[in-house]
Amino acid sequence: MPGTGAETKTGTGSVTGTGTGTVAGGVTGTVAGGGGGGARRVQVADAYFPVETLGPGRRLVLWFQGCALACPGCMSRHTWAADGGRAATVADLLELWDVALADGAEGLTVSGGEPLHQPDALAALLLGAGRLRLARGWPDADLLVYTGHEPDEVPPRVWAALDGADAVVTGRFRVAEPTDLVWRGSANQRLVPRTPLGARRYAPHLTRTCPRGPRVTVRADGTHARVYGVPARGELRRLERSLRATGLRLTDPSWRP
Repeated sequence: MPGTGAETKTGTGSVTGTGTGTVAGGVTGTVAGGGGGGARRVQVADAYFPVETLGPGRRLVLWFQGCALACPGCMSRHTWAADGGRAATVADLLELWDVALADGAEGLTVSGGEPLHQPDALAALLLGAGRLRLARGWPDADLLVYTGHEPDEVPPRVWAALDGADAVVTGRFRVAEPTDLVWRGSANQRLVPRTPLGARRYAPHLTRTCPRGPRVTVRADGTHARVYGVPARGELRRLERSLRATGLRLTDPSWRP
């Protein structure tokens, strides 16, 4: 049932009414076209820093646009259309990563949508992000990617786009299989370290469960709100109720058909 559980990543909605409430603040990355030099194009749904609900520490999160998996209960339905979001270049995204590193980012998370639907852009992004963290003196800033696929579901060339990732979360979101494991939306999803850095950063979290309290943060921007994280079962409905209690109403939430 949509809204009782949710895919990971990001949700959207319009806020109407008046009232007061507390939302998570931060800096929004401006994702625009350009970049020059024949930079690889990429379709992006969103970019935000800092996010602390999609991997360890304060992270830049980039959401790729486009997903044909269409998992029931997904909170990110606005990222499904391949022609939605905004056109950018890998160079644009690396510029955001550079700014985030200068501001103390502890990692980069790539989600969606489905990043493997744009494998060439993903591979170029991870390669560039890995080089940039070394150049800026942040070698422990890890690279995490969410994919709804398993290795045997896509051609080897497509799966190889993940070669630059330090860790991946794999598997469809299954609304009927909730989990309390951190950064995973359903019990079938696996957190897999892929590099020595990934092992160091994620080994303590492979079986760690979420602490009590909210699993998502909310950013309100004028009349628009975005929800970042991996909500627990029923958490999005509770969020809507709490907003209504302050005089705000969330219309057209992305987790409802």
